[in-house]
Amino acid sequence: MSVVSKENKNVWYLPGILTGLRITFKHLVKNIFNKKQMLTLNYPEEKYEYSPRFKGNHILTVKKDGAIRCTACMLCATNCPAECIKITASEHEDAQVEKFPISYEIDMLRCVFCGFCEEACPVDAIRLGPEWQTPGKNGSNFIYDINHLAYRPQLKGGVQSAVDDQDRHKAGI
Repeated sequence: MSVVSKENKNVWYLPGILTGLRITFKHLVKNIFNKKQMLTLNYPEEKYEYSPRFKGNHILTVKKDGAIRCTACMLCATNCPAECIKITASEHEDAQVEKFPISYEIDMLRCVFCGFCEEACPVDAIRLGPEWQTPGKNGSNFIYDINHLAYRPQLKGGVQSAVDDQDRHKAGI
């Protein structure tokens, strides 16, 4: 085994610092005089348009009658790697509906927005929507319940699922 030894040279860092300052000043002057070529958006006046495949905040879909589509099967909570979904199920008074969630909560501070809950859901009850701005003052504002997930004002009465219950039963799903 060989040992590599470096000679202790006094390195003067001023040329490196001046080169960095020159590059920074060059970019500053370029951006001041060519604002149309700047890559920066003037947020919040200008907003970036995300792709339709963007995965933002969660949405619970509703049926045509306005009821939540979730059947409380717990697949989304089981499949979630961050364990941020908590569901409490109850039996429904209607004989055709086996069970429904009386409590559905997502801790958005723990969520990693992976989309596994969306993929695991067999009835298209949960989706990741286009919203991404979630301001709040403390951590309790980021635990979303059924009312926020399904009926928040931005959704304008809820998002309907793509497949209706009758179509699902006819197809044998």
